[in-house]
Amino acid sequence: MAEFLELETQDGVRMPWNVLPGTKQEAANCVVPIAAIYTPIKPFPNMPVLPYAPLRCRTCRSVLNPFAIVDFAAKIWICPFCFQRNHFPPQYDSISEEHLPAELFPQYTSIEYESPGENPSSCSSPVYMFVVDTCIIEEEMAFLRSALSQAIDLLPDNSLVGLITFGTLVHVHELGFGQLAKTYVFKGSKDVSKEQLLEQMSFFLKKPKPATGVIAGARDGLSTESISRFLLPASDCGFALNSVLEELQNDPWQVPTDQRATRCTSTALSVAACLLGACVPGSGARIMAFVGGPSTEGPGAIVSKNLSEPIRSHKDLDKDSAPYYNKAVRFYEGLAKQLVHQGHILDLFACALDQVGVAELKVAVERTGGLVVLAESFGHSVFKESLRRVFQSGDYDLGLSSNGIFEINCSKDIKVQGIIGPCASLGKKGQLSSDTVIGQGNTSAWKMCGMDKSTTLCLIFDIVKKETPELAVQPSSNQFYFQFLTYYQHANGQMRVRATTLSRRWVTGPGTIQDLIAGFDQEAAAVAMARLVSFKMEVEAEFDPIRWLDKALIHLCSQFGEYQKDSPSSFSLSPRLSIFPQFMFHLRRSQFVQVFNNSPDETAYFRMILNRENVANSIVMIQPSLISYSFHSAPEPALLDVAAISADRILLLDSYFTVVVFHGANIAQWRKAGYHSQQEHQAFAQLLRAPSDDADSIVKERFPVPRLVVCDQHGSQARFLLAKLNPSATYNTDAPLPGGDILFTDDVSFEVFLDHLQRLTVQ
Repeated sequence: MAEFLELETQDGVRMPWNVLPGTKQEAANCVVPIAAIYTPIKPFPNMPVLPYAPLRCRTCRSVLNPFAIVDFAAKIWICPFCFQRNHFPPQYDSISEEHLPAELFPQYTSIEYESPGENPSSCSSPVYMFVVDTCIIEEEMAFLRSALSQAIDLLPDNSLVGLITFGTLVHVHELGFGQLAKTYVFKGSKDVSKEQLLEQMSFFLKKPKPATGVIAGARDGLSTESISRFLLPASDCGFALNSVLEELQNDPWQVPTDQRATRCTSTALSVAACLLGACVPGSGARIMAFVGGPSTEGPGAIVSKNLSEPIRSHKDLDKDSAPYYNKAVRFYEGLAKQLVHQGHILDLFACALDQVGVAELKVAVERTGGLVVLAESFGHSVFKESLRRVFQSGDYDLGLSSNGIFEINCSKDIKVQGIIGPCASLGKKGQLSSDTVIGQGNTSAWKMCGMDKSTTLCLIFDIVKKETPELAVQPSSNQFYFQFLTYYQHANGQMRVRATTLSRRWVTGPGTIQDLIAGFDQEAAAVAMARLVSFKMEVEAEFDPIRWLDKALIHLCSQFGEYQKDSPSSFSLSPRLSIFPQFMFHLRRSQFVQVFNNSPDETAYFRMILNRENVANSIVMIQPSLISYSFHSAPEPALLDVAAISADRILLLDSYFTVVVFHGANIAQWRKAGYHSQQEHQAFAQLLRAPSDDADSIVKERFPVPRLVVCDQHGSQARFLLAKLNPSATYNTDAPLPGGDILFTDDVSFEVFLDHLQRLTVQ
């Protein structure tokens, strides 16, 4: 595993197969897809940023890289993708084998270019449009007001800020009108077009509307003066904004006791998108939506106002009996398309005990690369700390960037099926796009309106090479090449291009199984399978995820395992594959596959985070990590099993969304007796402190901030730990393990699962 981590620290790429199958049929036999899990703007301390534009191949437009063949005498380089011979321009005249430009250094397979000639985009100031729900109780309103005023204090001085509040109606606040609070009001049930919006908000009072063309910002038809009525620099509008927030009241419309509040989330987001599209197109602006309940009005409503009608559940979606769902998803698909076209990002902060419609909004947040946070209340630390992290600078900043375009180039025997992750297809169909589409496909270029330094894409490839007869001549090169190009606006406002070029060996024919196994990265494979199964569950009707995962695992084990037919005891897997069945066991039990006991909103939230996180974080979501603390030994990893529970141990479980500190029964008793505050029990005080310090350091560097649960053995909150453990001892086990707990579940244990896997594999 170490060599795969090393490759990731060099290029930000993990691949399930690091030695690739050479033909279409062999790739199909590999079961786990040919994929690359790539973090486009992962920070590398040693990566150079070159102050000039990249040199490109004149045929396939790929960028000069260390795999190009260079003829120093003739000043020619041969592109590894299309074999085109390219002449070096005059500025490269002095190159020689001893005097290489940085982009040809073998260690710089990832490199960035920043052309000094290019001005930062006309509006390089970050733009934030706060869209705030007012249909919430006074207590929640107070929490939200306080969180927003803290966030506004953290904004960079040059950032532009706007405010829209919504309930039954949508209120657009004119922050630039200093004398008194002034708002423009739109009806919540009616969709507003960009033209109507500009007309009603008197954008053309002083400067007449242009007769033709698209109205887009100060360059095309709008005066800077009229834009600055609604979007002001943070340094100028701090007072106006804070006074509006302080006076912000709950939605004044009466709500009958048998009805839900009238909340027009979709209309408010549509108004925000149109306003930003007119004022600052292409600027990487963020719409930050703070929603405190279900949308009941407008085209994106998810439920009727009658409380007698429940909000859709997974069962309703499966049976197609959620009357509002498809219409709302269609609306948000349209909104996503508009935002991607404008280059704007939608962030969602959903804080309510009820569902708010994350499942419907998912498409717009994911395609624009927005952030998403789901919490129970605006007063919860998950929301407050996550919001602070968005604007925080320093050690734990998110490294937010915008206006990204991601392009790919690869050898001619490989095609791209698509990307599962936060991006939108640009529909640039060409030779590289496969006919099979997974996720955002049918293209070799994608728009990434928003991304941060940990945003990670999962690219799925197709090997198109057919079988060649044995007599055919052995090809001269057995390498497949990939190049990922990311154009983006850096946090400093400069446009940059990052080029990552990889080469992977391919093998074909009999006797290559050991080569494939040697290049198998089981963590990356588990993450690719998790993203793929989540995607299939959303798009394929009647899809059975458990059956699909089991069939894939059995096929993989029979292909790559060693065994004698019909003898389960003879079955063994190479150490390169041995943990993969364990990952699949936990994936089958995870919240991505088991939707029982989760609402559609929670499931959508979990999948959105899985689809944007890197391999290390995704593995923690699939198979949580467990660390044990005791008097007898230093902190050590423990098996994710019910046998790990012991009365005199503390366990720290990290399942990504929740971090649990679990005190065994004796430890809890000693703590309640206050031993840790007595001088002679310093060792016990240290034992209590160690897991909570470790938990704090996990919470500090993660986004969204996880929920921290501190609980005792046999307490009600212990369920957060018990639900994740392998049920090796249950209520119907003959001999429960000494000291361990027993679980009240009918789930099979990992041992039984492995036993069945071996029996089915050797048949």
